[in-house]
Amino acid sequence: MKALVTGASSGIGLEIAKYLDELGYHLILVARDKDKLEELATTLKHKPKIIVMDLLVESNVKSLYVLTKNEEIDILVNNAGFGDFGKFTETDISKELEMIDLNIKALHMLTKMFLKEMVKKDDGYILNVASSAAFQPGPLMATYYSTKAYVLHLTEAIWYELKKQKSKVHISCLCPGPVDTNFNRVAGVRFSVKPLSSEKVARYAVDKMFKKKLVIIPGFKMKCAKFFGRFLSDKKLMSITYKIQKKKKG
Repeated sequence: MKALVTGASSGIGLEIAKYLDELGYHLILVARDKDKLEELATTLKHKPKIIVMDLLVESNVKSLYVLTKNEEIDILVNNAGFGDFGKFTETDISKELEMIDLNIKALHMLTKMFLKEMVKKDDGYILNVASSAAFQPGPLMATYYSTKAYVLHLTEAIWYELKKQKSKVHISCLCPGPVDTNFNRVAGVRFSVKPLSSEKVARYAVDKMFKKKLVIIPGFKMKCAKFFGRFLSDKKLMSITYKIQKKKKG
């Protein structure tokens, strides 16, 4: 059994890799940070294959597929991604375009390429990592929220297509709230509420994926927020989100 995990050098990706290793999966770990990948490898029971690669680059995404398509991947975890904070008129366009390339384009490409292989053998799991940000517009993190909405809606649409064709392949979308990871440092924010541990989120996500849950929301508070959010208008949700976002600035 084999699993490919992107963004495996830290946070949720790292913890998902550890848990899948515990479950007996042989891993292919992908990230830009060679040292962190090698450090992770020393903690695993099964020796993983390490691929140091920047998935911001489209040709690298294609190369990753070429390098691994014959490995008979049973699980694909699309975890690589990052965010940014600030008014849309003030944020760096170059960083935003890189965010779109990683959060959307790379995930889209890997999902399509590996899904085709899984459908052929009628077996496999894909876990796309989004965020609770996917559920509403996000003033002050407009691009990030939008990328995660794309991930959620893409995953839901693919899930329905697989269901209609009676495929045994399953796809899930992980939508956590604040998690204690490197994310806040990269995005330049601090969380206004206590984050969940990345280990807890990772284990919960994998367990729910195997139970074929479509949208995975760790934590009781986030489940409640998602439930009650459906009773609010988009404008009210944006007002609430804006106030929360303002508290995040480090």
